[in-house]
Amino acid sequence: MAAGSVPRTRAGVRTAVVWDYLRAALGELTGTDRDLRVLDAGGGSGGFAVPLAQLGHTVTVVDPSPDSLAALERRAAETGTQDRIRALQGDAAGLPGLVDPASFDVVLCHSVLEVVDDPQEALQAIAQALRPGGVASILAANRIAAVVARVAAGRLGEARQLLTDPAGSTGAGDPLARRFSLDELQLLLAGAGLRPRMVHGVRIFTDAVPAALLDGDPQATDELLVLERAAAERPDCLAVATQLHLLADRA
Repeated sequence: MAAGSVPRTRAGVRTAVVWDYLRAALGELTGTDRDLRVLDAGGGSGGFAVPLAQLGHTVTVVDPSPDSLAALERRAAETGTQDRIRALQGDAAGLPGLVDPASFDVVLCHSVLEVVDDPQEALQAIAQALRPGGVASILAANRIAAVVARVAAGRLGEARQLLTDPAGSTGAGDPLARRFSLDELQLLLAGAGLRPRMVHGVRIFTDAVPAALLDGDPQATDELLVLERAAAERPDCLAVATQLHLLADRA
């Protein structure tokens, strides 16, 4: 399967729209077909890093988990991309001590702001690592979509807590420390000197589709992907997207 292509599975559909916009951004930056320097902050075991390396780019992955980095190195070895991937242990806020400033064409921050100690500090570090003219890809959990999902599951107390909690969390048992509205994300990016140039919704419908339907019918998966792509940039669909994806550059 080609790097960044969409497998006909529920998991594939969940990341397909992110890949659509990420590939388009990469294409804009590679007008001369040069390889890009990519930083994946919180990139874990390489779900994005390895496909990007397969496309010919050089990827630095920074993650606090040694187990995830070990899995990344195994995956890189299995795919023959180990020469294009560098693994560093650390967190997003610590990027200034790990990488040179303004040294990356693309910086990924996917599903990181929900768990770091200070989202603003993390975004400032990401902005510092990004070169002028580069692109930051920010993917974060949407508070309202999480509320709707809890209501659909009959967990009304959790839904109310998610809606009213300042951070958009249900407390100690919640795997995420916070969730965001689009306005909150845009304010955070502005505070870090990042300027959103595109926003779209991810997993607008995918998480609501019965798994049995997708597992048993590849055509249904294809149709769901068409639907996700059609809705991704509709403002009226953003509120129910499980994740919000913003592409930004340095202001």
